[in-house]
Amino acid sequence: MIDVVVLGAGAAGLHCAAFAAATGKRVVILEHNTLPGKKIRISGGGRSNFTNREVTHHNMISRNPEFARSALSRYTPQDFLNLVDRYGIQWHEKKLGQLFCDESAQQIIDMLVQECVAFGVEIHYGVDIQRVNKSDHFVVTTREGDLEALNVVVATGGLSIPTLGASNLGYRIATQYGLPLVPTAPALVPLTFDKSYGERWKGLSGISVDAVVSANNISFRENILFTHRGLSGPAILQISSYLDERETFTVDLLPDDTLESLVHDLPSEKRHLSTILSQRLAQRVLEHWEDPILDKPVNSVQKKQLELSIHALKNWSLTAHGNEGYAKAEVTKGGVDTACLSSKTMECRNVPGLFFIGEVVDITGWLGGYNFQWAWSSAYAAGTAIAER
Repeated sequence: MIDVVVLGAGAAGLHCAAFAAATGKRVVILEHNTLPGKKIRISGGGRSNFTNREVTHHNMISRNPEFARSALSRYTPQDFLNLVDRYGIQWHEKKLGQLFCDESAQQIIDMLVQECVAFGVEIHYGVDIQRVNKSDHFVVTTREGDLEALNVVVATGGLSIPTLGASNLGYRIATQYGLPLVPTAPALVPLTFDKSYGERWKGLSGISVDAVVSANNISFRENILFTHRGLSGPAILQISSYLDERETFTVDLLPDDTLESLVHDLPSEKRHLSTILSQRLAQRVLEHWEDPILDKPVNSVQKKQLELSIHALKNWSLTAHGNEGYAKAEVTKGGVDTACLSSKTMECRNVPGLFFIGEVVDITGWLGGYNFQWAWSSAYAAGTAIAER
């Protein structure tokens, strides 16, 4: 009889296993890939944006964002940073509290695996998990044989980036036990637009612009990136998590200026409006904007026309036709409904011994290390709860 079987050797699964094994319990991880931590390896451009200094439950998207408060407060970014420092991994902070390895994301994977090895965790790779049944204990059925366990932790991730082995196993297990699911969708994903958008903006593919993107009473200021199919870049990925299908959002291409300040400063200008704005905005964007006012001397334009032109640049209204899907999504929105889990332990209220952690749960963080911190914190909550039994 195994004390704990953890399904998945990703960020949440590896971290949870080490905590669960810390008091001498027998812990086994089953992973269907041949290597651990595949999403960690590609994160942060290969340097792993492993957490963010500013993480709170307010940075989480869920039917109940408050659910994340408990786990995040009990295992903080500083707690994980202490582990990173203990292993001598050099790191640096980028903008907005984002923390990255100086060298390689592989260092984080190696650290997590070494923690598991130190506590005697068994890790089995290339295992095809078929189902999880329960009578008086759990039976995990695989093509390689059955394992009997007192506890099962589902750390199988979401549906994003299927080339790395993403699967719906966690959702299938939840459904098998009658647990409610919040509908899943790609999140932190580039947006696509209809054919007319492509015809107008295709010449800007690869151009990046500082902007404020807003929808549903939330705004993000970072770069947007024009692509051959639509828009990407950090600000677009962020807002994508807050958009429903065909929902409109706005882009402010002049985030450092107010309408009032620009109009007040410009009336006597003899230069063309496009010449003045090129100091703030990429010339190629202005060339594609298709506003005749831009190519006129400012002092020849009525104030009302000037206001309308600048207002359009500060309130560019767009409606996405779709997105790039799970193939390009960084994470999966939705998942196992938090209503059926304990926020303290991540255990199913109606199925004792069954835990769900990480991305498979209906908690989706912002871009910039927030989702990794949810993985670490939810792993701690489940792992320590099991270790103390």
